[in-house]
Amino acid sequence: MRCALSICGAIGAMKFRLPGRRDDVPAARAGSSSAAAGAGRADAGREQPTPALTGEGGTGDPRSGDHEATAAPAPTWQRGERARAATRALAIGSAQLLLIAAALVVVGWVLGRLWVVLLPIILGLLFATVLWPPTRFLRRHGWPPALAAAVVLLVFLALIAGLIAVIAPQVADQVTELADQAADGLEQVQQWLQGPPFNIDEEQIGQYVDQAIDSVQSNASNIAGYAATGASAVGNGLINLVLALLLAFFFIKDGPRWVPWLAAQTGPRAAPHVAALSQKTWSTLSEFIKQQALVGFVDALFIGLGLWILDVPLVVPLAVLTFFGAFIPIIGAFVAGAFAVLIALVDEGFTVALIVFGIVLLVQQIEGNVLQPIIQGRGFNLHAAVVILAVTAGSSLAGIIGAFLGVPVAALIAVVYRYTRDVLDGRHPEVAGDGTHARVAGDDDGAVLTRGPAAQAPPAG
Repeated sequence: MRCALSICGAIGAMKFRLPGRRDDVPAARAGSSSAAAGAGRADAGREQPTPALTGEGGTGDPRSGDHEATAAPAPTWQRGERARAATRALAIGSAQLLLIAAALVVVGWVLGRLWVVLLPIILGLLFATVLWPPTRFLRRHGWPPALAAAVVLLVFLALIAGLIAVIAPQVADQVTELADQAADGLEQVQQWLQGPPFNIDEEQIGQYVDQAIDSVQSNASNIAGYAATGASAVGNGLINLVLALLLAFFFIKDGPRWVPWLAAQTGPRAAPHVAALSQKTWSTLSEFIKQQALVGFVDALFIGLGLWILDVPLVVPLAVLTFFGAFIPIIGAFVAGAFAVLIALVDEGFTVALIVFGIVLLVQQIEGNVLQPIIQGRGFNLHAAVVILAVTAGSSLAGIIGAFLGVPVAALIAVVYRYTRDVLDGRHPEVAGDGTHARVAGDDDGAVLTRGPAAQAPPAG
């Protein structure tokens, strides 16, 4: 008990030193301090100078400071509250971001599982964008929808078959000659290897050929597996193509009913937005097909012209292959260019093949880095860098098909974003340029979309 009282008394006798105060002055000076107290009272009304913070205790502190005073301002009481509020906002934003990322992952997983079904639908829509203009022309001239769609689809297939019929005889007529020239080319390569600077004799070349044959035979099972995989991929591609054509027939036959039906399901308030977004997305897909066709035509024209000037055989088949290769980014252009260089090498020799390689490389570089980004950027209102990144991201996620669909998907995302942004800003993107907007009209027997004045448009949002 006595120990506790002693500790309490010691604590009560302790004094806390503030900067600038001389609380540790010896007691011998207390008298002089008391004598000066009267003078201090007279100066009580005067403003006391702020001690300079040059050490731990300020000016006059008999102890030497162990550090220099900081130049930062002293903290206020609001600093902690604001820090807590900022931390709270950051935590809420991070949680929202994580939820959005999780939702995107789930959506991507679902789309990946349904890709077998989605791919024919997407290809059918792209075919429909090509087939719809002639179908609409026939329907406006009194043709029934089913008959107009069937005729247009059959004409489209006939054009494809006719193009193949034109190309096939040229290939068949020259394939034997090209095969003989290929054998002669291999002999020239063998003679070239036997001369300087390689000086490889015929026996060594035979050994290399035997080693290559043995390597092929030892990996026959792997090669067979790759061939089976390739054949399966070709079979799946043909099935998807047939499904896409069938879906394209139904799209161009019953497509005009889709938007009224969907708008009727959403209600009169959302109907104008559904109709406007549907029209914008359809226009975007149509623009994509037109632009790819233009890019492919430019590639086929200049590469075909170069092959014709150099007197390379199979100019028309190679030009057609180049045109269709433009619809399959990266791989399509590579395969078409490789065929052109190979045929030039077999028929005309190494020098002409090198020139053809330079022509193909130049045209593809101009098309890929200049023409295509500019055309697609202007048509989709996308920056050229966004177009390039979309192709890169699509190819990394879904290969060739992803590279083909990367730009239209990015364009559709941009269309939805801009539309949503205009709605949030209080604008009316559903109003057309003529001052009208779509609205649902009908009864229990069916619904149709009509155009009404913008004054009757529902408020945005």
